Amino acid sequence: MFVTELVCVKCGRRYEMGQVEYTCEACGDDGILDVLYDYDRVKQVLNGRSLEADGNQSLWRYLPLLPLPDGARLPRLSVGCTPIYEAPTLARELGVGRFFVKDDGRGPTASFKDRASAVGTTRALALGRHEIAAASTGNAATSLAGFAADLGLAAKIFVPAAAPEAKVAQLLIYGAKVFLVQGTYVDAWNLCQQAVAAFGWYNRSCAVNPFLVEGKKTGGLEIAEQMRRELPDVVMVPVGDGCIISGITKGLREMQQLGVIDRVPRVIGVQAEGAAPIAAAFAAGGEALEPVEANTLADSIAVGTPRNWRKAIKGVKSTHGDFVTVSDPEIIEMLPRLARASGVFAEPTGVVAAAGIKRARERGLIAARESVLALATGNGLKDVKGAMRAVTLPEPVAPSLDAVRRSLR
Repeated sequence: MFVTELVCVKCGRRYEMGQVEYTCEACGDDGILDVLYDYDRVKQVLNGRSLEADGNQSLWRYLPLLPLPDGARLPRLSVGCTPIYEAPTLARELGVGRFFVKDDGRGPTASFKDRASAVGTTRALALGRHEIAAASTGNAATSLAGFAADLGLAAKIFVPAAAPEAKVAQLLIYGAKVFLVQGTYVDAWNLCQQAVAAFGWYNRSCAVNPFLVEGKKTGGLEIAEQMRRELPDVVMVPVGDGCIISGITKGLREMQQLGVIDRVPRVIGVQAEGAAPIAAAFAAGGEALEPVEANTLADSIAVGTPRNWRKAIKGVKSTHGDFVTVSDPEIIEMLPRLARASGVFAEPTGVVAAAGIKRARERGLIAARESVLALATGNGLKDVKGAMRAVTLPEPVAPSLDAVRRSLR
């Protein structure tokens, strides 16, 4: 393992690996930690040449940049190395030079959260833990349930009772113990933290466990590696708790440190207008956050009290990026537009990044000639009810050719 230390993003206190597992002892839950590595040593085994020669098409190709002990038992489920597609039609419609979408709804449980769960469950098992818990609006929970089933861990899941049925169904099929909490994501998160403390379960929450963001950063590592010869000017990322964008910015910066890319794209975070406390905090200088009552159809980012906001803002600033917000109608409009231009069917949260391009163009954050990559974080089948808001059901037709002709007219 190449980890050198853990650093609190709030107070800067440093810890040796193994000294703490979750947050800063001085700052408590506000003391989110960042995992640092010996990049000179990493570069000797992980660089442009080694990656070109590596036939492992999963996130484990980046093992030297992950906080896992040598010889750790890895999941059998394949995660990572998701495809990137170019969509020229949507580029023209959005007024940018080139448009790309990274389809991270291709994971084993169909969301970006598989990256974090792969690392979290592997680390839990390596530490000799056999019960693992998470609070989630849906995707993090289903990904944990899937990887826990693979590695033989008992998953304890806390989700709001209003979570989409498809996601709850996944949880139950995987055999997780599910707590449908009568309240918001914040209520589910708080109850999960109480249960973790009371029962000694391993905590999969990215808002507490710094090692989960290391799994999410593999998305940034991949973007850099896959597009190193035509690196986009801007990367758009949906933002809820702040964990994904923290990982993406870190992964991009690390690939620059390793010499795989020579610059870091600007990263723009996109929040739904009904749940945009991090965007508001960034606009106010990034020193404090005011919680809000989340209200958006994009359930995966419906987070009114984000825990990883400091790391998110720090990461975006490091790329000279920014934040924008989009309305629910704009999200709904983008569902079929992205699918018809690229073939990528994403859930509402999965199109938030693409929907944010219009707002970013209006604010002058993206120039007309620039290339943009949007991260699609979840498959559309995760939230069919959300997708149905964007289309109109056809009228039934009689089983005759004449009926087909009339319908065509």
